[in-house]
Amino acid sequence: MAEQIRFDGVSKSYGDVVALDGIDLTIRRGEVHCLVGPNGSGKTTLLDLLLGLERPTAGTVTVPDVPIGCSFQSPTFYPGLTVAENLDVFARLSGCPDEAWRERLVDLFELDRVGDQLAGTLSGGWAKKVDLALGLLKRPTYLLLDEPFGDLDDASKRRLLDFLSGYCEGDRSVLVVTHHVSRFEAIVDRLTVFDGGRIRDDGAVDGTAHDRYLEVLESG
Repeated sequence: MAEQIRFDGVSKSYGDVVALDGIDLTIRRGEVHCLVGPNGSGKTTLLDLLLGLERPTAGTVTVPDVPIGCSFQSPTFYPGLTVAENLDVFARLSGCPDEAWRERLVDLFELDRVGDQLAGTLSGGWAKKVDLALGLLKRPTYLLLDEPFGDLDDASKRRLLDFLSGYCEGDRSVLVVTHHVSRFEAIVDRLTVFDGGRIRDDGAVDGTAHDRYLEVLESG
């Protein structure tokens, strides 16, 4: 089986504050995997460790040598460049010459409507669309999304949900950090519930992710 992202006995502390405590978790290929939990439960810290932005206090994080794309709550792009220029620059930086794939992303997020606009002047919804497109440019094996529906209108949410459902066909995976797991009921394959820096529940789901999440929290 292809190598997968693994957390083995991972802990992360900031002084006396324990953000993660003994995490064992595997992010499998070919799944939409949702991480849920209250604020401060450790979800974002997990992403930081996965991306190498932080180092674990204990344990091992194993990340395969495959393309990884991400989109966080605060969009990342060059505000002084137009949307089209941002796409050009990020495509070169990521070594992604696939024009057909880029055009598919432009169509998905309707970016032709704002292609000549400076990215720093975009509304929240358009900024989110640009950030999502940039995260997808290199067609990553693992796509990491932190609240991907933030600031999107309902039609854009539906298009993105349909796209993500098909994106995992084959060997690609989507890891979603969200407070609103009910929005992903139709496509989520696996659910991990965090609370207090620990995993309270982890396993496959069959369309009842939101109810399961509430049951786990209420049982503790």
